[in-house]
Amino acid sequence: MKNQLWFGDNLTVLREQVGSESVDLVYLDPPFNSNATYNILYKTPVGGDAQVKAFEDTWRWEDGASKALDDLSHEDITTFNMLRALQSFLGRSDMMAYMAMMAVRLVELRRILKPGGSIYLHCDPTACHYLKILMDAVFKGEGFVNHISWKRSHAHSDGRQGAKHFGRNSDTLLFYSRSPDRVFNVQYTPYSDEYKDRDYRRVEKDGRRYRLDNIQGPGGAEKGNPSYEVMGVTRYWRYSKAKMAALIEEGRIVQTRPGAVPQIKRYLDEMPGVPVQEIWTDIPIISNRSKEALGYPTQKPLALLERIIATSTNNGDVILDPFCGCGTAIHAAEKLGRVWIGIDITYLAIQVIEDRFKTWLPAASYKLNGIPADEMSARKLAAHDPYTFQQWAVGKVGGQSRGKGADGGIDGEIVFQTGAQTYGRGLVSVKAGRHVGPEMIRSLCAVVQREQADIGIFVCLDEATRDMKSEAHGFGRITLPGGDRPRIQIVTASDLISGPNLGILTALNIVAAAQAARSVARKQPQRRPSADELRRQPELPPMPISGGKTSKGQPSLPLEEPLLSNPQPGHGRRRKRS
Repeated sequence: MKNQLWFGDNLTVLREQVGSESVDLVYLDPPFNSNATYNILYKTPVGGDAQVKAFEDTWRWEDGASKALDDLSHEDITTFNMLRALQSFLGRSDMMAYMAMMAVRLVELRRILKPGGSIYLHCDPTACHYLKILMDAVFKGEGFVNHISWKRSHAHSDGRQGAKHFGRNSDTLLFYSRSPDRVFNVQYTPYSDEYKDRDYRRVEKDGRRYRLDNIQGPGGAEKGNPSYEVMGVTRYWRYSKAKMAALIEEGRIVQTRPGAVPQIKRYLDEMPGVPVQEIWTDIPIISNRSKEALGYPTQKPLALLERIIATSTNNGDVILDPFCGCGTAIHAAEKLGRVWIGIDITYLAIQVIEDRFKTWLPAASYKLNGIPADEMSARKLAAHDPYTFQQWAVGKVGGQSRGKGADGGIDGEIVFQTGAQTYGRGLVSVKAGRHVGPEMIRSLCAVVQREQADIGIFVCLDEATRDMKSEAHGFGRITLPGGDRPRIQIVTASDLISGPNLGILTALNIVAAAQAARSVARKQPQRRPSADELRRQPELPPMPISGGKTSKGQPSLPLEEPLLSNPQPGHGRRRKRS
């Protein structure tokens, strides 16, 4: 099986392209129904910030919830009955629409799981309690493994902003499996310095740290433990006589004093660490200065997905992410040697993933599905979904889409190289309809002039008319890295399929843009932390300092403003000793 990246509705792809019991692990990080619109931010090499809508996290009953419920009534009556009961409480609300749309997808995801497969559903407090009930219904009251809490951000100071709740800085991972006979590779975290100093305080001559551990057999004779004498002490032991003799010969069994019960040396460098529990606070948090930060909303750390995949799969197993967004899950799967399937309904996500793989995993091999492969499919996309056609077209000419809404005549922007450290700027206008004319070319010329851009790209379905070509040629020509070209170039659907030759080298991909923004951020002067930020920092460990003098009359520092209070009154200059 080959790696696959799908552009399209995950429900359609799951039903039509993914076979039953064919996937070892599903990880999904669906929209949380937060009623928010998320934008992806990036910085262009020529300066300035830009943003484009990544997705809208809002669900409506009219968006197909009734159809989803009807489908469930034929596919999974248990889940359907649960949703009907939930609907009596939620009504035809946005939350109920979200639950219905998630339910049909979760039923399909359970279908494609292998008998020993696992699924991790990533959610936040907005809907995790409802999703837990839904997952119980989908898995017929069985299969629940863990409710994992992941600390996704540092402490918040919501109270100082007037909020009357504890800081919300965690997400939930609902871990389910089709069978108790699932893959589960225990993961470990390093021991703390405090634990090592306390329990591994003994040190060999060669520097190896160790602790002494009990070797008596728990349960005595009832558990089948052998009884014999070791170093003058008779007990029920964990090991056979032969094994005990070998350990003594290796110097692993020691007696701290005559008559004491012998113990075994456990070396620190042989211990795996602390088994990971279901509260995860050790995963590095993504900030705008993180190396992996892409500026993509809801991006998750690579380490988080690596832990999930390493735990619940083995090398060569199949991973599926039906809401793959910026591609963190499939990146981790590729890195760990797993086969992967990623699905997303927004073309921007597909662009981000392709840029990510080009930059960080250039040797990765995968098949891209759902993108127009010929002129006919491009025309169908334009007729069925003009906005997605716009995103695809802008991406094909090497640009970044501006998103929906008022765009001032600009559907996308291209940043292209003109030299080693110099860049040019191009604007893209996409017309997915069949009725285009010279007035649209004149409009693009005006926008290019107004924005002081170098070139303009006009994308349309059919061959340009003579008048359109005349208007484009009338705007002049420009010398580009690929030769002398018109400042306004017209690109057709056929050109998009074959690969347009615009005479430019595009340099703006999401990963490169995020790295440029991070580079700029590193050069900014460090801002002094506020009192509130200082208060949220972890306390310093106890200092090995004793003694010193304090003045009984010296007032304490106010707790409300630690380290930032005014200096305390002094007693003048101290006289020098004669």
